Amino acid sequence: MTNADIVDILEQTTKLLELHNDDPFKIRSYQSTAFNLDKLTEDITELPATELVKLPGIGKSMANKIREIIDTGHLNELDTLLSQTPEGVLDMFRIKGIGPKKIRTIWHELGIENLRDLQLACENGQIATLKGFGASTQEKILSSLEFLQSQSGKIRMDKADALAGVLRDAIAPQVDRVEISGQVRRKAQEVDTIQLLIGTSQLRATMNALNTIPFLHQHAAESSPFAWRGSMDGTEVAIELLLYPANQLDRQLFIHTAAEAHLKQAGQAGQTLLQAAMSGDDTTETAIYDRAGLPYIVPEMREDAFAFRWSAYHQADELVTWDDLRGTLHNHSTWSDGKHTLGQMADATRELGLSYFGIADHSQTAAYANGLKPQQVREQHADIDRLNEQYGPDFQILKGIESDILGDGSLDYETDTLALFDYVVASVHQNLNMAIDKATARLIKAIENPYTTILGHPTGRLLLARAGYPIDHKAVIDACAAHHVIIEINASPYRLDIDWRWIDYAMQQGVMLSINPDAHSTTGLLDMHYGIAIGRKGGLTRKMTFNALTLPEMKAWLADRKQRKGIELPANSR
Repeated sequence: MTNADIVDILEQTTKLLELHNDDPFKIRSYQSTAFNLDKLTEDITELPATELVKLPGIGKSMANKIREIIDTGHLNELDTLLSQTPEGVLDMFRIKGIGPKKIRTIWHELGIENLRDLQLACENGQIATLKGFGASTQEKILSSLEFLQSQSGKIRMDKADALAGVLRDAIAPQVDRVEISGQVRRKAQEVDTIQLLIGTSQLRATMNALNTIPFLHQHAAESSPFAWRGSMDGTEVAIELLLYPANQLDRQLFIHTAAEAHLKQAGQAGQTLLQAAMSGDDTTETAIYDRAGLPYIVPEMREDAFAFRWSAYHQADELVTWDDLRGTLHNHSTWSDGKHTLGQMADATRELGLSYFGIADHSQTAAYANGLKPQQVREQHADIDRLNEQYGPDFQILKGIESDILGDGSLDYETDTLALFDYVVASVHQNLNMAIDKATARLIKAIENPYTTILGHPTGRLLLARAGYPIDHKAVIDACAAHHVIIEINASPYRLDIDWRWIDYAMQQGVMLSINPDAHSTTGLLDMHYGIAIGRKGGLTRKMTFNALTLPEMKAWLADRKQRKGIELPANSR
């Protein structure tokens, strides 16, 4: 049980209390407690109720409920609410754009208790007739339902990677060798099958051993003597465990890592990669590419023919790695909606071996995230100056902001405030339902603003939850090239935005990309690993990675850009 687990339970209880139209005071109490706990960095699981009440915003009643969650793993009040709520109604909370009140209306006024009936009600126009809904809300619900259906049975890269690791650790003691393959090894941003290859000389005994792992459940009709297929507790994603003699594992690892479209590629030798993999005694991956007469491609890029077009201009060792990163530029602190202080975030960055930490807390329009007013910006900058004096020249905090791109494409703050920052990450957080022409025009106007340094998460997507707003990627990238704006690869596994398929085009246009974790806590800094994976998948080189610049190079680049844009440096600028 962790703080995050407790917050999840409290937040779910809040939603269900609202759904069941419970006492507003009780709802606010749960809501406030969840909010306050989410801000804490200390582990509260060992604290007795008498100590919990000393925490900000925690009363005696909520302290006892927190202890109940910690001690039992459950909350009786939540269990009761769940028992009173149809499973299909709970599924409605996954729909973007509707909250507990609208779900209650759908449930009670139309008697709808599952997503299928909700979709039919949208299609026949019933939802639009409900008070407070209308045709626009009905269309948003239908669009969200269609998106959720397309994402069914998938999980994000981070979850897939973690589950694959759990499986590997559980299987390894019972077999000669086990390897993670398929989509997980290929670093797919969304995974519908977790696949592992098992090398063993005892096929039947190994298959029997797999069925003794308590959290695995075999689907017998889909399995065979050499392939265990089934599911794993806690997830709907498919599990596939393929058994091979140990001497075949290298060959099969190559075959099962690459997508079919990649395996069909043929080189000067006339063999496809699949044919090359199935022939010859040397089963190393470099030997397989050599037999096919093709350049070696890293696992992340083994999707289709793109990697070979890329390799006409690049070598595999040019791809960005974690060791190439010198700093991080899109991060949050307790000044806005982060969990850790500016100093804690900077210290954690330095412990990772990086030489600069760029703070980019939310701007004033983002009131939901405690966005900074202009006076708070100046106070934060004084805090940064104080910390930088302690750090010395080898590590520095850079003064950034994540400025909301407003509905008309302008940036948050007046120019006198924007001029205070070393750099500005311009991001959309509101009005996400624009048509492609308006959404693209809004981004381009923000890119044209001389204060915009980095375009943050360009489509606003949330993987498996929200498709993001449509944009003309080429027009946006071309505008970034024309105005010398960096594009973010938002490394949060919830976003991974810009999509990897546009990285090569950006590089071709001379646009650098910044691998930004959008970290709201010290552990969030590690999300840059996912950004690295997606960057490599799209062919990102270290030369075109913005935060691979050293601290002196970064400071010089930012200062030079301000000068070229005609932005006067503040009198106290470093």
